[in-house]
Amino acid sequence: MRGRPYTEVNFDGLVGPTHHYGGLSTGNLASTSSTGDVANPRAACLQGIDKMLLVQDLGVQQGLLPPRLRPAIRTLHSLGYRGSPEEILAKCAKANPWLLSKVSSSSFMWSANAATVSPSSDTRDGRLHLTPANLVSKFHRSIEADETFTLLQSIFSDASLFQIHAPLPPQRLFSDEGAANHTRLFHDDEVLHLFAYGQDPLDAQERKPSKFIARQTRQAFEAIAMRHGLNGNIFYLKQCAQGIDGGSFHTDVLAVGSGSTFLVHEHAFEGGRQQLQDIQERAPWFRVAYVHHKDLPLEEAIQSYLFNSQLLHTPEGQILVAPKRCEAFQSVLSVVDGWVQSGVIQKALYVDVHQSMKNGGGPACLRLRVPMSVKEMGALSGKVLLTTELATRLKSWCVKYYRDRLERKDLEDPQLWRTNLECLEALYALLELQFKSTYSST
Repeated sequence: MRGRPYTEVNFDGLVGPTHHYGGLSTGNLASTSSTGDVANPRAACLQGIDKMLLVQDLGVQQGLLPPRLRPAIRTLHSLGYRGSPEEILAKCAKANPWLLSKVSSSSFMWSANAATVSPSSDTRDGRLHLTPANLVSKFHRSIEADETFTLLQSIFSDASLFQIHAPLPPQRLFSDEGAANHTRLFHDDEVLHLFAYGQDPLDAQERKPSKFIARQTRQAFEAIAMRHGLNGNIFYLKQCAQGIDGGSFHTDVLAVGSGSTFLVHEHAFEGGRQQLQDIQERAPWFRVAYVHHKDLPLEEAIQSYLFNSQLLHTPEGQILVAPKRCEAFQSVLSVVDGWVQSGVIQKALYVDVHQSMKNGGGPACLRLRVPMSVKEMGALSGKVLLTTELATRLKSWCVKYYRDRLERKDLEDPQLWRTNLECLEALYALLELQFKSTYSST
C-alpha cells in the first residue's frame, strides 16, 4: 500500500436485530425475490461476526460499526406520528405497514454504502476524509445518512487526523451510494481512484437503463473528490446500462479490486474494455482480469454475487473471500479456477452469509475499507477494532438479544423496539462508545 505503514481496516456493519425481508430495494433482485420470507436476525449477525473473524485470521485488520436503532421512531415523528414509541408504532402499523417495514430496515449493515473514504496518504491536507453517503435513491436508506455522520464523528473524533464531512445535499443530482461504487488501487507510490457512476443528469445523450434506475451520479463523486482534496489519478467510469438492468445496482456487484488487481465483468462498464484500457495507458501496472459474458453470463454473475466478494491484500497474496452460493455455479468455479491458475489470486475461500445474501448483500457489501496509519488506528474512539475476546463477547450479546425468527408483522410488536433499545445500549457500553439518542419521539 502507498506509503507502506498504511493498513487496510475493514469496518463491517453489524446486522441489526430487525433484519427482515421487506423487499425494499427495487433493482436488487435478491432483495425483491425474498419479500415476505422469514428472517433469522441472530443467524445473520453471527454469520457476519464469523466472516470478520475469518478476515482477521487472514492477516487483514477488522473493525466494526454498530447497528442503528430500529424501528426509527424519530423518522416516524418527522412524518407526523405523535405519542409514545408504542403508540407511534401502533398507528404506523395500522395506517402504513409498508412504511413500518422501511423504518425498520437493517440495511445499514451493508457498510460499503456507509461512506466514501480517502486515506490521508492521498489527500492534500494529510488527513483521512470520509463523506457519509446520502443514499437518496431509496427512502429506507436515506434515513441512515445523518446517523452515519454522527457515528463516524464519534469513532473518528480526532479532528487533527480525521475530517468527517456532512453528506452531500439530498438531491437527485448528487445521489451518492458510497464506497460500493469506488475502488482505490495502488502500486508502490502510485494510486488510482476509480469512481463509477450510473448516470450523469447533465448529459442528455447518455445511455440509460430502461428497467431500473441508476443510483449513483457523476456529480456526487466529483464533489467528493474535490472536498476530499484528492491527489493521484482520478477516473470516472460509466456503469453499463445493461448491467444495471440485469441487477447490478452498485458497481461492486460486477467488479472488485485490491492492490493493483481489478476483477471485472464485461457488463460492469459502458464501452466494455475501452475505459479500462485508457486507464492502463496512464498506469501500466493496473492489472485487469476481464471476464466475458460468454464465460460467465450476466445472470449467473449476479445470482452468485461472485464480484461482491472481498479481494484481500494479505501476507499470502491476493485472497478472494466469496459467498458460499458461488459453489453452486460451475461457470463461476471455472472463472475462479482460471484466476488461481494464472496467479491473479492465490486462492478463494467461500463463506456463509446466507441471511445477508437473501437481501442482496454479499461479503463486500458488509464492509467499508479504510486505509489507516498506525497512529490513526490508535486514535480511534471506542473498541471498534476486532479481537478474539471482543468477538466472543459480541456473540454472547447477539444470542441474548436477537430473535431467531422475524417476519414483517413482528415489527408491530412494541416490545421488539424496547428490547432493541436495551440491546444497543448494551452494545455501545461494550464498545465504549457514547450511545446517542436517535430514538427520541420529540
